[in-house]
Amino acid sequence: MYTENILKQMKEVFKEIPFGIEHTLKVLENAEAIMDGENVRGNERELISIVAILHDIGAVEAQRKYGSIEGIYQEKEGPLVAKTILEEEGLNPEDIERICYIIGNHHTPSKIDGLDFQIQWEADLLENMTVMDKQKEQQKIKKCIEDNFKTATGKKIAYERFVMQ
Repeated sequence: MYTENILKQMKEVFKEIPFGIEHTLKVLENAEAIMDGENVRGNERELISIVAILHDIGAVEAQRKYGSIEGIYQEKEGPLVAKTILEEEGLNPEDIERICYIIGNHHTPSKIDGLDFQIQWEADLLENMTVMDKQKEQQKIKKCIEDNFKTATGKKIAYERFVMQ
């Protein structure tokens, strides 16, 4: 299991911006819930967990270089930071390449090309949707769910959390 060491490294990177740690842990929790429902096991599960842990890892470097943690800059800086961590942990090159691809495109839904990426997209979106006003934005929330959630589990979680009955 690489995830424990990678979690420690993520926390070290984000030590100056603790909300990054909090967000990451919630995204990981969401990813685990979706993987449970979609019956994702073994190596694929570990890789998706690693993606969840490292998806925003470029934020600190983006802030340093560009004065912004906007998604475009996270996508630009994240893969190199992640690759360094993953190589230190001894992951195989194919897994590193896949993880870095997802991290480098995690704000670009048109690049989603597999269940692993879809689960990361949904797990992050579940967390990002918490800022939406449930009272006033029901139509917008429903459209967001229908447009973005492809897994049955992710869709179910989103409806349970955000759609008023």
